Amino acid sequence: MSEKMDKLDVTFINKVRLRAGKAINQYQMIKDNDTILVAVSGGKDSLSLLDILSYRRKHLPIHYTLHAAHIITEDVPYEIDVDWLQSFCVSLDVTLHIVRTRANLERSGNNKPCFLCSRNRRKELFKLATDLGISTLAFGHHLDDAIETLVMNMAQHANISSIPPTLSMFEGDIIAIRPLILLAGAELKRYAQLRGFVSLKKECPYEELTIRKTAREIINQMTQINPKARFNLFHSMSNIDMEYLP
Repeated sequence: MSEKMDKLDVTFINKVRLRAGKAINQYQMIKDNDTILVAVSGGKDSLSLLDILSYRRKHLPIHYTLHAAHIITEDVPYEIDVDWLQSFCVSLDVTLHIVRTRANLERSGNNKPCFLCSRNRRKELFKLATDLGISTLAFGHHLDDAIETLVMNMAQHANISSIPPTLSMFEGDIIAIRPLILLAGAELKRYAQLRGFVSLKKECPYEELTIRKTAREIINQMTQINPKARFNLFHSMSNIDMEYLP
């Protein structure tokens, strides 16, 4: 039984890697001799992304260089095992950059803590990429993130939009890519467990206070209507029938 489970686990790991590869190829995310800066929060998604990109470059006819960036926001009680992350990056032959910053939550006003923290981390990532001369910035967003963003934007902003697989920013100076966009969050959770990634030392206390959590609950209710609702929501964004819209 154990041998059978081991084979199933290996099959699953390979399936996840192949699906990420499909997204990379389908959306032309990575080219030969690219240098990629991977945003690593320390959660399952970003660690899985770094692991998958490192694995793929060993088995492809093209070469690319990987850097990882972890932003430590000192006034947000969110903590990873930095020593483990450094060892992990060494094992993958990835250069790790640690950036310390503050979100200044005490001056947040009406802004949500998650908004301020996320905006500040993105700013630091863009600055680091520019300083390093790296134009490709990889994020660990997955299919569930995309459909949650879709639901949030429809409800909050009366706008049908989400997070694209690739996005040109700052007049093309930076290209954001999301190689995990075809993978569900549950698949990445299992991948991270099988690969033995360590858990966060401290979870963010603001995480459960977000609008995104409500959107996630709505999508979970949709899956009770149709188990394929997650994937259908994602594919609906490229299957818009304008004739039947106002």
